Formats: sequence, structure tokens, C-alpha cells
Amino acid sequence: MSSPTATDTDPGVRRMRPFGTTIFAEMSALAVRTGAVNLGQGFPDTDGPPEMLEAAAEALRTGHNQYPPGPGIPALRAAVAEHQRRFWGLAYDPDGEVLVTAGATEAVAATILGLCEPGDEVVCFEPYYDSYAASIALAGAVRRPVTLRPSAGGRYGFDPDELRAAFGPRTRLVLLNSPHNPTGKVFTRAELAQVAELCQEYGAYAVTDEVYEHLVFSDAADVHVPLATLPGMRERTVRISSAGKTFSCTGWKVGWASGPAELVTAVTRVKQFLTYVNGAPFQPAVAVALGLPDSYYEGFRAGLEARRDQLVAGLGDAGFRVLPSEGTYFVTTDITPLGGTDGMEFCRTLPERCGVAAVPTEVFYDDPEAGKRLVRFAFCKRPEVIDEAVRRLRG
Repeated sequence: MSSPTATDTDPGVRRMRPFGTTIFAEMSALAVRTGAVNLGQGFPDTDGPPEMLEAAAEALRTGHNQYPPGPGIPALRAAVAEHQRRFWGLAYDPDGEVLVTAGATEAVAATILGLCEPGDEVVCFEPYYDSYAASIALAGAVRRPVTLRPSAGGRYGFDPDELRAAFGPRTRLVLLNSPHNPTGKVFTRAELAQVAELCQEYGAYAVTDEVYEHLVFSDAADVHVPLATLPGMRERTVRISSAGKTFSCTGWKVGWASGPAELVTAVTRVKQFLTYVNGAPFQPAVAVALGLPDSYYEGFRAGLEARRDQLVAGLGDAGFRVLPSEGTYFVTTDITPLGGTDGMEFCRTLPERCGVAAVPTEVFYDDPEAGKRLVRFAFCKRPEVIDEAVRRLRG
């Protein structure tokens, strides 16, 4: 790299210069400064299941405080493998096909860095979680976005011709998030079949971020279908999930990547030089949580669906056009009926205007105009917190 000049004084690498402070940090700081109800960042305001919390406390007290094994403790890897067999019928060997990571964010980054050479292309669906673009840039790879757009009925979808046009001879990966943040879209089996067909036609691998796998609501167009369950896809898919969203412990940062041994080995090569290991006393606790009965998962989903309905009704009363949310923690809204034309400006002024923080979705697009008038709200909060936010928005 050439030496800095009078017009080039940033010492950081050029590929990362477009990435400043994340929108989540900006809006959460604004919420704190103004005393706003924070419906921007997607973290719950309650703790996870007591069995998990008690197991973590016990691990802290009984010496599980040093480096765990690099791939993760055997009990957690076995629990991850059993969980995927139990819910999705996927068989993974816990010794070689499961890797414990510092949350799903690290798993995504390590997978992209481990599988992409500079110049390789990554097909992804926009809007996308902001770490995806940063990880692709770190690898020196190239994004090939396919835009999700609301239909006349509001449900997000993509143009199959645009998806096919995004593939080419340099396509290395497809990065898929379903249930999808920020839109709340759940990809249908038919949509996933199109992705699978193109992956196999072009010899591409798939990376699936499925952290909201247990949050698909009763009115979704389809159930959650892991891409790896489709014919020909297990051997070319790195499947990623985490404990944070399912067990309301986002600060623990315990995630995992699963897939064929040769792909997991490639991810491990990178992961070991990022965090090396993490969360020693939390790993046995997450193993306990993964083994909770079906009633936990059903109650968790039903509780979030009720809070989604609560917030959706309030946003509609406040004048937003609310788009369908089929899963996740989030619902997106169109601010046009309120006279809004710029989601970024809308969100930066909303905390002072009415005491609520949200996130502009334009930051999740390569083409900001596609999401210019869309704003994301999180409903993973206590009912009384949502009630207060709705009261403020109506006012």
C-alpha cells in the first residue's frame, strides 16, 4: 500500500474504510442519551431459561473457567448435533462436523475468510445483516446482491431472473439468512430449491445463517426449512446458528457451524486465529438449553408471536404501513404514510420527537434507495415496554 498523502490520511485498509460505527451502536447510544425506548437493537430484556442460567452458575463455581477445547467442549458439540437431528433430521458428527464459535457473527466471518479467495464472488440477499458485507470485504471478495422487495401484499420476495443473473464463473458462496433479519421473511421450500439448483449448477457452497430457526410464526408462508436438507446440499452447506436468540442470552456469544468435515476444517483454520476459544462456563449451559423439551421452544415462539402482534397493531394505529413479519425479532415498516421520505433522518430524529429508537433499513442495502423509506422495529421486549413504545408513537 502506498504511503498516506494529503488526501489519504486514514491509516486503515481501504477495503474496510466504508465501515464505520454500526447502526446498532449508533441508535442504541441515541436511545440512552434521550431516554428513548430502544426498539432498534435486537436484544431481549429478559433472561433465558432458568435451567440454562443455573448450569452456567454451576460451571463457574466448579472450575470451567479456563480454555475449553478448540472445537468446543464435547458436551456442547454433541448437543448441537443432537439438536439438529431432533428438529431438522440432519446428521452431523460432533467430532469433526461441528465447531463452536464466538456467536454466529464469528462463524459467518470465519466461513467467508476460510472459503473465499480475493476476487471470489458471494451471492447474498439484500437487505442483509451488516456484518456480512464487512466479512466479504475482509476476504477481498465481491458482493453480488439480490434484492428482496415487498410484493403488493407486503411479503418480501426476489426475482428468480435476478438471482440467476447474480451467479457466474467466479461465484464461490451463497450467503442465506432465513428466517431473515431485518425483513422477517421466511424463505419457502420453493425459493430455497431455486438457490440449491444454482449452487449445484455453478459448484458454489452455501453459508446459511439460521439463528432464528425456532422463530417462525404460525402465519408464515412455510415452516423453517434448512437449506442443507434439500437434495445435494448437505455436502456443500455450512449451517450456522447460535444460542443468543433462541435462549435470550445474546451477550454470551456462543454459536456454532456445522457441515461436512472438509468445510468445517477450512472454517476452523481461520476461527482458531480469531478468538481461539470462548465462553468456557457458558458452553455446558448452552448444552443443557439445547436439550430442553419441545414445550420450551413452542412457548418461546408463541410468546414472541404475541409480542409481534402487539407491536404490529400499535404501529398500524400510529400510521405506519406495516409489512408482514413471518419470523425473527423484527418487523419492518414503510414511513411513507407518515410523510417520511428518508428512513435515516426519520430514525435519527425519532428518539427526540417521541422517545422511541428504531433502525433505518437502508444501511442494509448496496442500493440504499431500495430501503430508503423502510424502518425496522424489534419486538423482543417485555409487553409493558412495547405498550410504552406504542403509547409514545401514537402520541
